[in-house]
Amino acid sequence: MERCSARNNGAVMGGERARCSGLWYAVDGVGMDVVIIGAGGHGMVVLDIIGQLPRRRVVGFLDADEGLAGRRVGGVKVLGTINQLPKLRRRGVRGVIVAIGDNRARLHHMKEVRSAGLKLLNAVHPRAVVSESATLGENVVIAAGAVVCVAAKIGDGAIINTSAVVDHECTVGAGAHICPAAALAGRVVVGEGAFVGLGARVIQCLRVGAWSTVGAGAVVIADLDEGAKAVGVPARVI
Repeated sequence: MERCSARNNGAVMGGERARCSGLWYAVDGVGMDVVIIGAGGHGMVVLDIIGQLPRRRVVGFLDADEGLAGRRVGGVKVLGTINQLPKLRRRGVRGVIVAIGDNRARLHHMKEVRSAGLKLLNAVHPRAVVSESATLGENVVIAAGAVVCVAAKIGDGAIINTSAVVDHECTVGAGAHICPAAALAGRVVVGEGAFVGLGARVIQCLRVGAWSTVGAGAVVIADLDEGAKAVGVPARVI
């Protein structure tokens, strides 16, 4: 599995730097047709990000809701369900981003994309700040105004949402979601599938367990176990 960082950001193509296939821009000089899985709100955010990147063209959405087939979301047609992936691959689609807010569903559909032989791409907004030493997995979404600091590690399928902060040497696990305006201080470890809510804060060097939930506005000052739910200031487990 490819990992993207400034240390392997690759060549200059057509005068434009291509920072590794999953990180910022194009994997080659000819562009790529992309499908987004998930035609809801997060899918629209991802569509907006891709629209601001060079050499990417979103050719359609896929969604589990069969009733959406044929409709347009953000001006882009919903082509059907994920069962369309083999057909789209034969038609030349190469890249997919799973843009589903539910963490478990997102990870599940990423497995289906890999099984179909398609490449999972990242969507990093041009107005996000990502350190040259940060490392991103696959299918990572980093929204506008987010900051990912030095030596941070972002796992496959993670979402770093609008204006979120992931400070130095943090690790964000696969499928985790750092919600808008949430902030992780230095060396925080967020486990697989964890959810750090809107505007929440986690102080330095703590561990937020896998599949745990931090409520909106909470301030976490102690480690959270796997599956814990914490709310309030300071955060308490409920």
